[in-house]
Amino acid sequence: MMGKKLRTHYSREITPEDDGKNVTVAGCVHEIRDLGGLTFIVLRDRDGTMQVTLVKNKVKDNLFDVVRDLSRESIVSISGAVKQEKKAPNGYEIIPNEIMVLSKAKSPLPLDVTGKVGADLDTRLDARFMDLRRAEIQPIFKIRHHLLTAVRDFLESKDFIEIQTPKIVATATEGGTALFPITYFEREAFLGQSPQLYKQIMMATGLDRVYEIGPIFRAEEHDTRKHLNEVTSIDVEASFVTHEEVMSILEETVKHVYAHAQEHCERELGTVGVDLQMPKTPFKRLRYEDALDIARKHKECKDMEWGDDLDTAAEKAIGKEIGKHYFIVDWPTEIKPYYVQPYDDKPEICKAFDLMHPKMELASGSQRVHSYDLLVKRIKAQGLAPEGFEFYLDAFRYGMPPHAGWGMGVERLLMSMLGLANIRETVLFPRDRRRLSP
Repeated sequence: MMGKKLRTHYSREITPEDDGKNVTVAGCVHEIRDLGGLTFIVLRDRDGTMQVTLVKNKVKDNLFDVVRDLSRESIVSISGAVKQEKKAPNGYEIIPNEIMVLSKAKSPLPLDVTGKVGADLDTRLDARFMDLRRAEIQPIFKIRHHLLTAVRDFLESKDFIEIQTPKIVATATEGGTALFPITYFEREAFLGQSPQLYKQIMMATGLDRVYEIGPIFRAEEHDTRKHLNEVTSIDVEASFVTHEEVMSILEETVKHVYAHAQEHCERELGTVGVDLQMPKTPFKRLRYEDALDIARKHKECKDMEWGDDLDTAAEKAIGKEIGKHYFIVDWPTEIKPYYVQPYDDKPEICKAFDLMHPKMELASGSQRVHSYDLLVKRIKAQGLAPEGFEFYLDAFRYGMPPHAGWGMGVERLLMSMLGLANIRETVLFPRDRRRLSP
């Protein structure tokens, strides 16, 4: 094996026009069909499947012995000649002259990769390494890759630079108890629930436009189809802008992601059965009080009052009526974080917004408080101690420009794009209330 190439081509690189060409392919044995003097191997690589055909008296006899000893999902490298064959997948088959077994799979398999035998989500996640071999699962993560590429391309075209902030922090970002404590040498620390404080501090440095794509951790005891305890957040902060301006950046980011996926993920979208429809911008702006009125029309929400947060039932009712992406704006100040800027002429309402998909919240953001005195006042009003935020408040003492920003969950954006039933489908190895392995 030393010095020999184990693969020269992926399945998608080979075409029927390569008839007679010698290639080396490698991947998993997806299926074996033994018809006596005729044996087919369906070989799967990251691009799809290809047919390897062994015909008695036309290939070496020892190759049949190798195949008889093969098990499904074994890893092999196969060298041979391409033959045009209209009945074969992709319009060609490979006639082998060598089959190398690189790693033989044990039987039985933890789940059926072909999908002929179903498996529940927990079984799939327990054997995620095998689940990810399935043809309908891999495309999700190729699309996720392109989603992140599109976000970076768009934000950098708008003059944002990428930053990285700490994920081990000394204090809560937004107050509350939804934090994972860790032992940090001789003291207690926490896993970061948001880069909020750090990206705001960056506005005092003169780096006017920043974004981060990174993990955040929320110790909330949810156990639903749309909540995880470790997610990837896209966070944006910009100086000398209003909340309306960053809302425009947010909706155009989403639109660019959809356009990029349509252009670069046609095959993957087809495999997962999604006809991706381009969202139209600008998205509808719906005031909180109007959203509340819509929710109250439904019996499960009829008792909601001003100042109540919009729960799942309310979001569902509003989303059903709106039917497309929309923003909820002008929220009650008291239910939004301390760093959200109230309106000067009506301080009970603040310059906050949530980006909604008809089925769930995707992002939240706001104009930020940039006055030191008002920020201290807002921290106290929410029952928090300013002393615990000194490193953050210091950045506001010496000149802080007006700024605004938002955070959007990668998993929820992908889940809403693909119409997936469970957010765990969007993560390689999900972390929730019950799952810490694999």
